[in-house]
Amino acid sequence: MDQKTELKKGAGAPPASLTSQTYRRIKSDIITGTLEPGIKLKIDELRQMYGTGMSPVREALSLLTSDRLVERIDQRGFRVAHVSAETFRELLKTRCWLEERALRESITHGGKDWEEGVVLAHYRLSRTPRSTSPNTFTANAAWEDLHRQFHIALIAACGSSILLQFCTQLYDENVRYRNLAGSSAYPKRDVNHEHEDIMKATLDRDADLAVERLTAHYRETGAFLADRIGRTDLAT
Repeated sequence: MDQKTELKKGAGAPPASLTSQTYRRIKSDIITGTLEPGIKLKIDELRQMYGTGMSPVREALSLLTSDRLVERIDQRGFRVAHVSAETFRELLKTRCWLEERALRESITHGGKDWEEGVVLAHYRLSRTPRSTSPNTFTANAAWEDLHRQFHIALIAACGSSILLQFCTQLYDENVRYRNLAGSSAYPKRDVNHEHEDIMKATLDRDADLAVERLTAHYRETGAFLADRIGRTDLAT
């Protein structure tokens, strides 16, 4: 197929559906904390906020219940899912369980393309500052995106799309807690060094050490978040 045919074929490709667009926007606002835990999600208000129809909003909210970011209130509508220290501990424990299996499978079965993907994801992340300000912490959206890509790259060769889907969902839930905790979730740690150590053990095919470093990385952040959740009204 020549280039002209390709361009013609691509020209008629439909844009992402309104439901998909609305889903992504609401999901992002929940994860960043713009839509706070527990608030009622009124379809008419969301329709006006996101400039879309009632059906895409309703369908997006139904999808977000599967992501555990939205809760259905009997027959009275939807609300942003609550957060709590207990729920976070369960989230962290489950995330460590699933990613241990996914990482071990990736180390066993991953090939050269997978290795190169891990190296490239780590390089891009290491070259991007976590904060947009050198003086006070201001979250860098580009770092957040690359951080997600790095952790997904580590487990990308696990051989199970279902396992990857669960791990990605738990990653997003964890980021939500981190965002709600604010700057206290960013202790003075050499996170770049932690990522490098995880990558090295992974590429050395040392599954036990890679899993140990990955779960320690998660649990250290988790300890700060759990303390923050326990000391504030995040759990309301």
